[in-house]
Amino acid sequence: MGTLGLFDKGWATMSGSVSQGAADVGSKLVSAEQSLTAIPPGSRIYLGTGCAAPSHLLATLEAMRPGPPDLEFVSFVTTLAVPEEAGVPRTRYRHRTFFVGSDLRGLAASGQLDYVPISLEDVPELLASGKLPIDVALLQVSPPDRRGFVSLGVSVDLAPAVLRVARRVIAEVNPAMPRTHGESFVHLDRFDAFVSVDTPVTEYRHPQANESAERVARYIASIIDDGSTLQIGLGRVPNEALRHLKDRRDLGIHSDVITDAVVDLVEAGVVTNRRKTRYCDRIVASYCLGTRRLYDFVDDNPRLAFLPIDQVCDPQEVAGNARMVSITQAFAVDLTGQVCVDQFGGEFYGGISTQAGFIRGAARSHGGKPIICLASTTDDGTSRIKPLLETGDGVGIARSDVHYVVTEYGIAYLFGKSIRERALALIDVAHPNCREELLAAAKRLGYVRPEQYLASQAAYPVHEERTVRLKNGATVLIRPARASDAGALQAQFHRLTPDEVYTRFFRRARSLSYAELQTLCNVNHETEVAFLAVTAPRESEVVVGSACYFLNSTTNLAEIAFMVAPEWQGQGLGTALQARLQEYAIGRGVRGFVAEMLPRNARMLRLATHAPGTVSTSRDEESVHGDRPVPEPGAGRGGEHASHTTLKRPRTGPKTGIKALPPGATNVAVGSEAEVGPLERHVRSTPERWGNRPAQLVDS
Repeated sequence: MGTLGLFDKGWATMSGSVSQGAADVGSKLVSAEQSLTAIPPGSRIYLGTGCAAPSHLLATLEAMRPGPPDLEFVSFVTTLAVPEEAGVPRTRYRHRTFFVGSDLRGLAASGQLDYVPISLEDVPELLASGKLPIDVALLQVSPPDRRGFVSLGVSVDLAPAVLRVARRVIAEVNPAMPRTHGESFVHLDRFDAFVSVDTPVTEYRHPQANESAERVARYIASIIDDGSTLQIGLGRVPNEALRHLKDRRDLGIHSDVITDAVVDLVEAGVVTNRRKTRYCDRIVASYCLGTRRLYDFVDDNPRLAFLPIDQVCDPQEVAGNARMVSITQAFAVDLTGQVCVDQFGGEFYGGISTQAGFIRGAARSHGGKPIICLASTTDDGTSRIKPLLETGDGVGIARSDVHYVVTEYGIAYLFGKSIRERALALIDVAHPNCREELLAAAKRLGYVRPEQYLASQAAYPVHEERTVRLKNGATVLIRPARASDAGALQAQFHRLTPDEVYTRFFRRARSLSYAELQTLCNVNHETEVAFLAVTAPRESEVVVGSACYFLNSTTNLAEIAFMVAPEWQGQGLGTALQARLQEYAIGRGVRGFVAEMLPRNARMLRLATHAPGTVSTSRDEESVHGDRPVPEPGAGRGGEHASHTTLKRPRTGPKTGIKALPPGATNVAVGSEAEVGPLERHVRSTPERWGNRPAQLVDS
């Protein structure tokens, strides 16, 4: 083929248009061997990114004999571009990379890999300053249009910065390469040589998510609101999270990379971009990794803008999107919140990439959420949540930048929290088999109190969370209590007046001890059960009510208590808490509830008589006793098993060794409300120690 033949004949591009002699390229169209022969020894060569890596040029260069010696390749991410033998990458040259992908990872053992830990937003300045000179750039582009512009296609990312400094630019021209909109167009004049290729653009498929990744993804999806703008990162978990957003509305995309999962959401009408505050109605990306379906979607699509990666991940640009959600997959996190993103098992893997910029930008975004996600353990069961990052675990994200940490066992919110609060929150979402060891290490390091304990080794029961709407239209989340909720309960205690404290605790208490608080939230969810009603976003929850019961396994009866903040009484919150507690008890075969309260508590008496099932009451000198069943599933209001509500006059004087529920309690049956006082029990007692002692629920 002559040097002009390809252009004279025209290329049929993906979009179906034909470029007919758009520019006189003359001798620029050459064979791969001709284009590479002029590369001098010792050159530093930039390789195009991801699925746009110039595979044919690279393979030709590797095969040339003798070929130019002492070359160094520079890249961000390469996808199936490096030759392999028996699954192991083989190359004659060194590779310098900003991200260690699976195809380059194997070069570390041979000493042919140099990893550069740097945020990609800083790379253009690194290049422009001459600190990392580029002699040759090898790219893959689309055919030119009639004005002589090619498109960088599926990978814009660092190419504009490289094109500004590279001494020589060689491009594979591939009619299968999509023409993308945005800042992807480059005129033919900028290129020194073109090589014709006609092969499918490399495709990439994320490995199928396993069960733990699926659970992590569901947690992530649960905190993404309608109207959010998403950055999804390279990991399989962030991409899996997109599959659980089909019920959201008006999501937007501002991401370094997009994948096939984005196409699914666009076609489902979930991603509309109409509520974006930057590039409204358009998807912003810098490159894409996916299949032919994705490439067909981005080809000649004006609703996408492919921009330079330093612009896309600039924290100020990211923060300009309201409700920005950044999702970063990590390898490890320690109990203080330091995150490792570029090392695994002591080997370099992954990279800083765009993560720091997106995390900081999302944190500054109005309503933004920076999310770190990881499986709780490695494949061999080693905890990824560690007391301290180990030798070989570099800090890629500072603890001060971390907000959400998500594992398959829940969500921990760390920003603005103390080391003690962070440690407890992260232990809560660690694998149950690793929690005791993590707690012991946290005590040795002085992160938590010596008396801290774990009441439960089970996973946080997220499936027990319920969202309810109250009479005033407010929405509250009723969720299981956690050990890290002690501070929120203490805050509620301090909202009480001294008189309210006395009438509820029958002692002049200025505070509740940490041990007392722990018995109210650090429960095992089986014989000790506690639910909290919370408002506001997860990162700034306010406890407005609680419900708990403590089961006597001898009688299969549970003593109960409810607490509703004074300003939330009369809105049906107590009713909702009681319904939640009863639902939970029914599911575990609890026979009934037991309580004691003052005979003057007329509201509580009415509550007892309006409770589901048969209720009977009796009085003695100090108490009013009532029987109230917990209905069996489907039994309606007439359950067969009786429970006991004992309404008791308080004794005077302090209660030695007695534990009290936080004040302001409200016990509510269906359709009514009445105040009750603190639930009392021995600190750290078990149901077996209670025997047949009636539970005490003392009125204020």
